[in-house]
Amino acid sequence: MKLIHILGPAMLYTNTFLVLTEAGHAIAIDPAADPQEYLDMLEKHHVVLTHILLTHGHYDHVGAVKALKAATGAKVYLEPADCRGDRMYPLAEADAAYPADGKLSIDELTFTVWRTPGHTPGSVCLYCNGLLFSGDTLFAGSCGRTDLPGGSSADMRRSLSLLAGLPLPDQTQVLPGHGGDSTMGEEKRQNPYLLGAWL
Repeated sequence: MKLIHILGPAMLYTNTFLVLTEAGHAIAIDPAADPQEYLDMLEKHHVVLTHILLTHGHYDHVGAVKALKAATGAKVYLEPADCRGDRMYPLAEADAAYPADGKLSIDELTFTVWRTPGHTPGSVCLYCNGLLFSGDTLFAGSCGRTDLPGGSSADMRRSLSLLAGLPLPDQTQVLPGHGGDSTMGEEKRQNPYLLGAWL
């Protein structure tokens, strides 16, 4: 497994990622940068994009999805609650929701999916091989806003409580949708929202 970070455009600077598998495939997570950046990286590493995994449906996390799907045929995963086809949630549909049992296997990798509504109704966090892709649910030292359409403070409190209680090692790397990365240990020690400020 190889992880490549691709930063989305100003002013939002969304964190987006390519995960490369041992089988020569690639998984895009929240692709929002210029589609050509991903295509160039795929060519550079001689891999084929097979899956696009979205932590939620906001426009600043899905901007490259349609172009990448058209170019590669990759399968798009997004929770139905975030498939609205409007300005805030541009995708009207996806190829699949995440499995009901919260396990998604791709080549040698298994992603554990936790449904974490609050920032959006269909928000999820994805864990794989020591990495937690937390989207806009959990940030370094903070959490996602809940005052946008579809947001819910009550749901966010429950989702943060869920994350706080997960038996993840302290060294688990937290890769949020915006800002710098962190670790679960650091967040459990210092993030007020995981320390109970909202719980």
